[in-house]
Amino acid sequence: MLANYIKEAGKEYKKLRLLIPIGVLRSEKDYDKAVKVLDAILDEIGDDESHILTDLAETLSFFIEAYDKKHFQIPKSNPRKILRYLMNEHGLKQSDLPEIGSQGVVSELLIGKREFNARQISKLVKRFHVPADLFI
Repeated sequence: MLANYIKEAGKEYKKLRLLIPIGVLRSEKDYDKAVKVLDAILDEIGDDESHILTDLAETLSFFIEAYDKKHFQIPKSNPRKILRYLMNEHGLKQSDLPEIGSQGVVSELLIGKREFNARQISKLVKRFHVPADLFI
């Protein structure tokens, strides 16, 4: 009896996987589709944490995060180099980070003349979706 349930679940999972790339993401195409689908699900859910699709969003997020960790690793480095790396990856200039401070403040952070403060770290974490310990 369990074998029949498993066989039926496999058929249904195959159908679901055609619509939503839930499972290990093996290619950039799978990754891009997963991100697109997750964005659509999050738009649908809004602030409703009890929405029926919340578990699906969390599961999809898990697979996206696993792909990110494997393919988009931020190099271990000092905070200045990390910020410079993130700016390069996002095509940003010093003046594109007003939440951190003026262009002069960002310049001083990048050359090591100034240390990152808690407010700046918090803003960088929110902007780039990275762990705070990268800037400490």
